[in-house]
Order: sequence, then C-alpha cells, then structure tokens
Amino acid sequence: MNNLSAFDIIGPVMIGPSSSHTAGACRIGNLAKEIVDNKLKDVKIYFHGSFKETYRGHGTDKAIIGGLLGLKTDDSRIKNSFKLAEKEGFSFEFFPVDLDDVHPNTMKLEITDQEDIKTPIVASSIGGGNIIVTELNGTEVKLKGEYYTLITFHNDQPGLIAKISEILQIYNLNIAEMEVLRKEKGRQATAIINLDQKVEKNILQLLRDIPGIQSLKLVKPLV
Repeated sequence: MNNLSAFDIIGPVMIGPSSSHTAGACRIGNLAKEIVDNKLKDVKIYFHGSFKETYRGHGTDKAIIGGLLGLKTDDSRIKNSFKLAEKEGFSFEFFPVDLDDVHPNTMKLEITDQEDIKTPIVASSIGGGNIIVTELNGTEVKLKGEYYTLITFHNDQPGLIAKISEILQIYNLNIAEMEVLRKEKGRQATAIINLDQKVEKNILQLLRDIPGIQSLKLVKPLV
C-alpha cells in the first residue's frame, strides 16, 4: 500500500462514469496524439472485451476522441468530442474486435495523419485512469506516459544504442528506464528510452543524425 498514490486509488478528476472506461480512454487518446505528433486525418478504433460491450454507455467512444483532440479527463467538452473532431477535420469509426489474450479494457487504434502516415497502436486502460501502450507499429512496447520518452525505430546494428546513450550523457540526461526490442536479428529494432528530463530540439536532431536511426520521436509525459 505504501507504493499507491491517491491517483491509483480513486483515479483522476474526470468527466464520465468510469476511471477505466472513460478517463483511461481519454488518456489513451492523449498519449496516441503525442505519439503521432501531427494533425489527424482518419482514425479507426477497435474495441475489445469490456470496452466492446459498454463503450457507448460509459462514454468510451467520446472519451477516446476527446483524448485524440488533446482534451484532458476533466474537460466538459468531451461530451461534444464528435462534433469537435468534425470541426478539426478528422473522421473516425468504431468497430468491435477480439484481440485474443489481452487486458479486457483494450483498444486498437489505426491512425492516419494528414501526411497519410499510418500509426497502429494497441493500448489498455488498467485501472484508476492508468494506461499502457502495448504495441506500436506492430512492435511490442511498454509505454505508460509517465516520463519524457524517446521512441526510436532503427537498424539493428552494433554500437547504435551506445551512441544514443553517449549523447544523452553528454547533455546530462538521465535514463530512468530503457527497453530495446527487435523482431529479427539485423533488421528493424525499437528503443523505448524513459528520461527524467525534457530533451531539447538540438539534442533530438543530434540523435536523429546518428547513422542507422530511421525515425525518432519524443513523447511528453501525460498530466
């Protein structure tokens, strides 16, 4: 119990009836917006498990769209999020789905931005408004929106992670957690690097310039 905060026990200040089905859905949208980091064009949302059964009654549908618009859990405009999305110029659809052995409060987002870049995201609302992204672009990840997080897609090659760490060390940026994932040796890999501090634009550019980095994003922590 010593490790639990009030947020874990009673959830966030929110609009809607459920910290898992409403606030959690909104925060998934917030984090997905951070990951995409571009104006949205089209979003397809697939609800699994209890989300699939209750998303209309609990306002999960309005909450996820509100989150994708950048609205926070206590924003009264969430109830009008469909109309706000139309004004913003992005379309959306909801579908039931069975994602097999995942948390019951799980959804899959297929997001297309204004540059026609597609970003598939699988995320779960795990209670008290807490969330976790478990899959990004087809790669298993663990992303909770608790830190400034660097997400890299890079060539699986010797020394690349060391070069990233060296630049972060030079600028006195502390790594809280790091996970490197790959599907196959020598192909594309992903690094999820959680940091205690914000990364400035000039440092991001240095990281992007490392040979072998295909893409790199900085995701800000949720508030």
